[in-house]
Amino acid sequence: MLAEYDQHGRIRGGKPEQMMDAAVADYLALTLEGTDTLLMAAGHALRRELSRRVREDLIRLGIVQPGPAVRIADGATASAGDLIICTRNDRTVQAGEPGRALANGDLLRIEAVTPQGLVVRRALDADPATGQRRWTDQHFLFANYKNSELGYAVTDHVAQGRTVTAGLGVLTGTEDRQHAYVALTRGTSINLAYVFTLSAKRADPVPDPRPAPELDRYDHTHTERAGTPAPAIPPAPPDDALAVLAAVLDRDGQLLSAAQDRHRALADADHLAILNAIWTAETSQAREQRYWDLLLTHLPPGYRREPGHQARWLWRTMRAAELAGLDAGQALAAAIAERDLAGARDVPAVLDNRLRHRLGVVVPLPAGPWSSQVPAIADPERRAYAAEIAAMMDARKDRIGEHAASHALPWVVSALGPVPAHPLDRLDWQRRASSLGAWRELSGHDHPADPIGPEPVAGAPDLRAAWHEALAALGPADGPDVRGMPDGTLLHLRDTYPLETAWAPQWVGDELRQVRAAARHARLAAIRAAAEAQAAQRRGQQEQASQQQELAASCQVLHDIYTERETVFAAVMADRADWDAATRAQRHQAVAADAELRRRHPARPYPPLRSAEPPRLTGGQRAELTLTTGEQIRETGQWIKDLAAQRRAFAQRLADRQSLTIPSEDPDYGDLGQAFPPWPAPARNAILQPPKPEIQPSARLLERALDHNLDMEAAD
Repeated sequence: MLAEYDQHGRIRGGKPEQMMDAAVADYLALTLEGTDTLLMAAGHALRRELSRRVREDLIRLGIVQPGPAVRIADGATASAGDLIICTRNDRTVQAGEPGRALANGDLLRIEAVTPQGLVVRRALDADPATGQRRWTDQHFLFANYKNSELGYAVTDHVAQGRTVTAGLGVLTGTEDRQHAYVALTRGTSINLAYVFTLSAKRADPVPDPRPAPELDRYDHTHTERAGTPAPAIPPAPPDDALAVLAAVLDRDGQLLSAAQDRHRALADADHLAILNAIWTAETSQAREQRYWDLLLTHLPPGYRREPGHQARWLWRTMRAAELAGLDAGQALAAAIAERDLAGARDVPAVLDNRLRHRLGVVVPLPAGPWSSQVPAIADPERRAYAAEIAAMMDARKDRIGEHAASHALPWVVSALGPVPAHPLDRLDWQRRASSLGAWRELSGHDHPADPIGPEPVAGAPDLRAAWHEALAALGPADGPDVRGMPDGTLLHLRDTYPLETAWAPQWVGDELRQVRAAARHARLAAIRAAAEAQAAQRRGQQEQASQQQELAASCQVLHDIYTERETVFAAVMADRADWDAATRAQRHQAVAADAELRRRHPARPYPPLRSAEPPRLTGGQRAELTLTTGEQIRETGQWIKDLAAQRRAFAQRLADRQSLTIPSEDPDYGDLGQAFPPWPAPARNAILQPPKPEIQPSARLLERALDHNLDMEAAD
């Protein structure tokens, strides 16, 4: 899990105070039940603040003694019951086990404070069966406690190499992917992120006087400690937390040497995304001028006037028609002759609408090399410059294929298979790999396993043409090649799409995430309420203890209800995974058949494919999943009960499908196998990947870089 969810199943993000309180509350609950938990932050200031808050709550609950206390590093204090981390190696101290010296990073629990030092126990690895934290049987004296810090929250440097049951990472949004990797991968069972969606340093744009935010936090905290369910703090929009997480994961904190940085700069100097931006700037004006000339040629005399800004949409549609192999002038003439233009306030906009309606969804043909696409530019110098850019793009595309073959890059091997040994087969493999790599550079698609990703929108005709060229280069990865099938077979395959999607189980993934998050919140709230009740009893506050016990019991009831619903939703999503594996080949064939029909007949309007899956749940049905402590529990909705009956029908349908076999022409030979074999599950790659090899820079760029260095040396 890459983010902490609230009780409604939404990505949990918010102001720094809210997220720190949430992280501390969950850390306390997990620690109180004995779970080996690690709370992580990127900076020391945030780590110290989190540790201070945890220690205050533990003292209030009576788990940590308020005194006597000693002063440790960073000006913090520690007393009996506190957790501290040793920050230096000390080979003179035997750390609870024979032959085991005290090491930097050891987590210690203070048993007693004496004039000679701290009596501590060292934390061992968590119990592999239960995930509970374990300690050494023998305690020992830690005299150099000045070299220690509070151990409730640690930085990512300290967390490296550690493995715990639950990892809680607090992300401010300024971290990089290296920190996020550590913060989100320490836990074997639970990994949560608490995201700051509003920077504490951002100026307040609202000048009106308002109460300090700390007052709301104070009221919320004391209401919860009194045993009364506190009103939930409105969470930040889910997209805000996702945006912060995405920015963190995109930020690379790896430092390169000067030689590596220079090599990367030379390798990316002729990157297709850069050259394509130059190519577009140099050729778009000439192409649009040609389209404008065609428009003037075919328009009636009374409508030949300067086009407005909406003409660019007409140029885009004409470009898409050309890329599909159609004559843009003929298509435009047909759209003009469709009916009279009288009363049209914007002629290009009207023609664009007609043209798009007539063409429908067209599939681009392979565009060929850029050198063959240089438009007729009036200025000879600019035309020569555009031709030079086109030649560089073609050379870069060829070099991408050579690089993919030399290093057997994972994304291209998964798409095209291993690099062939025969020279002719290898050349064909490189040609197809160059189309895939060119699309990836033009679009910025860099998924390590998915070679080309989803089809781009129709608003980018050239980019869409590059995607279809890459799609054609992929070839038939599984199943028959639809490119050799007749139109009748393609139409039949296309019509199977709604049939295959009609028996899909209900999608309840969002609801499953919601009830799982709510069940975990209820369980942790019950643990915290039980601890508050015990602390109140020790202080003699019987009324508050009774309220906390009632709150703990109510939270436990909610946890049980959420867990029951989680079981139902998890089973439905498991059925959906089985359906996805059973029908993926047929659905992919239907989509491929649809694309092939559109490629063969670009002028024929085919209706888009429509899924016949059950509709998503309504907002009212999802609202039934939100329960509140202290309120009467509503009866389980009928739609949840109906899922069990739907599961039985689906199981029968799946069993019937899996029992179908292909009969042999020879009755004595036996069946040839399953008629609908399941789609194989994709292999999971390792989390740690080797460094990606850089493409070799262009020989021309290396030559120019060498000449530049020689000129600089001569000047010195």
